[in-house]
Amino acid sequence: MPHRSRHKRGRSSSTRPVSKVAPSWVPYTQEEVEQLIIELARRGFPPSMIGIILRDQYGIPSVKAILGKSITDVLQEHGLAPQIPEDLMNLIRRAVKIRKHLEEHPKDLSAKRGLILVESKIHRLVKYYKRVGKLPPDFVYKPEAFSMLA
Repeated sequence: MPHRSRHKRGRSSSTRPVSKVAPSWVPYTQEEVEQLIIELARRGFPPSMIGIILRDQYGIPSVKAILGKSITDVLQEHGLAPQIPEDLMNLIRRAVKIRKHLEEHPKDLSAKRGLILVESKIHRLVKYYKRVGKLPPDFVYKPEAFSMLA
């Protein structure tokens, strides 16, 4: 019988820096990093893309190590944070795409199952974000309300 590890589909990804302290070779000050984040957010980039741009184009390995707070914290301080958290919004977009697909292909059972799985993730995340206070307590996920995202 072949050996099975708990990881199923590969583990290839970028690894986080080991140290939690800002590296000495980063040429940017805290104020400059914060201004870069604000500028990129005003250009319309979501928090995850801002982190990738800072890493790849500016050589900033970790915003949290330099500023002591995350990109979303900086955006919230300046009123630029998205209303709905980015991970939840991505799941909602995926659910909308699957629903659109199912309108054309109603017998696609694997897509139906995929929709069930994605929507259960959405419900779990909504519950979590309500508890943490990132979403208003009266927020309800209704597929019809987000159908224009496709």
